[in-house]
Amino acid sequence: MIIGAHVPGERPLEEADAIGAECVQLFIGPPQSWKKPPPRADAAELLSAGVPIYVHAPYLINVASPNNRVRIPSRKILAGALERAEDIGAAGLIVHAGHAEDDIARGFIRWRKVFEELDSEVLILIENTAGGENAMGRHVDVLAELFGHLADFDVGFCFDTCHAHAAGEDLSNVVERVLAATGRIDLLHANDSRDPPGTGADRHANFSAGNIAPTDLIAMVKASGAPAVICETPWPEIADDLAWLRAELDASMDGS
Repeated sequence: MIIGAHVPGERPLEEADAIGAECVQLFIGPPQSWKKPPPRADAAELLSAGVPIYVHAPYLINVASPNNRVRIPSRKILAGALERAEDIGAAGLIVHAGHAEDDIARGFIRWRKVFEELDSEVLILIENTAGGENAMGRHVDVLAELFGHLADFDVGFCFDTCHAHAAGEDLSNVVERVLAATGRIDLLHANDSRDPPGTGADRHANFSAGNIAPTDLIAMVKASGAPAVICETPWPEIADDLAWLRAELDASMDGS
């Protein structure tokens, strides 16, 4: 299990090295834009970096939406993000599961259409989300149905600890239930939360300032069996989060 970070700046490899990150997550373009991400000037450098690089898709994407003005651009920007992720040899592209405002059952069909149309070497990692009505990834039982509808395709999963806390899931066994629902956790986002459980608020916190019990955080990371962990906590304290996470995981393994 390697531990890394989401890096926000223009020199992701340098930023990652400065905080001791073993893998990197970045935005391939503006996270709040509908436009296709332009080619990165550092694509060749990232491609030959020798460390796993994960791409987070734009936040605006909602391929489950009944609104054509949201769903169709979402599929286009997802395809564009995948193309740019291929340029840098990304290990995966993370995308939020989204919402089907009309009916979750319709959302399953719309997600299936995404994989019927896409052809990419980069693995899509659907991520659990924190809140919202008719959410496709807030609760584990819905994720189980979603992945059942996508069983014909190679679909990855990214588990976020803050999102599970915000969704009101029981953290003592949520990872085991997610693994039963999706069959896999390809990447884990290790984040604390600024808010109490069940609020639906997606506000990450550093490990020293959040509302998730440290024992629950470590237990979720260990239980996931994910090959890589990314922290998306605030800078510059994220360096302390990486160091704390490594120390706690080492200590737990020594004591097991």
